[in-house]
Amino acid sequence: MLAGCSAWLPAAACAMAAASLDILIYLIPSAALAFLLWIASAAHPVFFVFTAAGTLCHELAHFSVGLLTNAEPVGMSVLPRRIKRAKGSKAGGHNWELGSVTFANLRWYNAAPAALAPLLVLFVPLGVAWWRTRHGLAFEPVDLALMVFLAPQFLSFWPSPVDWKLAARSWPWAPLLILLAALWYYGDALLRLVKG
Repeated sequence: MLAGCSAWLPAAACAMAAASLDILIYLIPSAALAFLLWIASAAHPVFFVFTAAGTLCHELAHFSVGLLTNAEPVGMSVLPRRIKRAKGSKAGGHNWELGSVTFANLRWYNAAPAALAPLLVLFVPLGVAWWRTRHGLAFEPVDLALMVFLAPQFLSFWPSPVDWKLAARSWPWAPLLILLAALWYYGDALLRLVKG
């Protein structure tokens, strides 16, 4: 598939494409296992045991970014517990909270980084896949154990609905990011306008 790559791309880009393809192929079994774990844990809570590594990484991401941004994490739990569904929810019954981190100083400037920190968990499988494929794609027995560890990471990197609501407290970041993007995109034109 990448044999004709050098005809239309530089050699460095072809090498990067081959490495990226190796990483994606390496992660396919972990992603498939993550899908099976997702189905199994929805069927019965006992399967939460298999997602514990992902839950731990999710909550540690909240906790560590909260420390770095002065959100002052004061509590962390990775023990699943049943919670009642929110009022107005169409589904009845209870839901599960797999873990939580409590913050004492969540403000507009640190709410989004602390709440959206689990997105960083996606770098765990990508980093492990890069490490295991940097000398070429080869599966060994240790890769089976790594697959079991990496699968829950695919289930835990997405922030929960509560995380997204907390991140909305950082709305002042939106105009700032839009301004920075506009300055980056229109910077040359603004510089010519200022110089006259």
